[in-house]
Amino acid sequence: MPDTAIKAVLWDFGGVILSSPFEAFNRYEAANGLPRDFLRQVNATNPDDNAWARLERGDIAVDAFGDAFAAESQALGHRVDGRDVLGLLHGEIRPTMVAVLRAVAGRYRTACLTNNVRGAGPQSERHAEIATVMAVFDEVIESSRVGLRKPDPRFYRLACERLGVTPAESVFLDDLGINLKPARAMGMRTIKVVETEAAIAELEGHLGHALR
Repeated sequence: MPDTAIKAVLWDFGGVILSSPFEAFNRYEAANGLPRDFLRQVNATNPDDNAWARLERGDIAVDAFGDAFAAESQALGHRVDGRDVLGLLHGEIRPTMVAVLRAVAGRYRTACLTNNVRGAGPQSERHAEIATVMAVFDEVIESSRVGLRKPDPRFYRLACERLGVTPAESVFLDDLGINLKPARAMGMRTIKVVETEAAIAELEGHLGHALR
């Protein structure tokens, strides 16, 4: 039986359209004498109900997050104010990936699926640039607005409902395997974005045609 035809492409934002914040995390760790990947360790501890998860769902405000993250990081050996971490989230736009997004948007339904934080948006001088990219998507699903976050399967179902497609009719790109696993279990084709050119080639393979 042939594969179900693809009708929609779903995109993570940070780490896919933008460079990964983990690069900035590692620079911060090196500058502050922290173990490499310590910030990711904090975020991975109690991942469904820690400070980061609650902030991305909009359950707590930025100041409360700063203190809660500090307590969680201190419990793991190094106190880090969460407000410092939020300042590390602003990656650089990847022009090659944006060009592919625009090519895809001409033929398929598109959505941005982003775990984000209210009150920690892009710097004002970059706001217009980010907004221009966001305007390409048919739908933008933000964790802080809908009260759900990846990898909750309900987040992916909501995206599919808004696009009018089934999971089997969708491809999803994300840089984190933990976010891709439930999407794949629902029937989506998934692409882990590690290197941009490889991810684009994999997307072209799923779609069955070139994008550039």
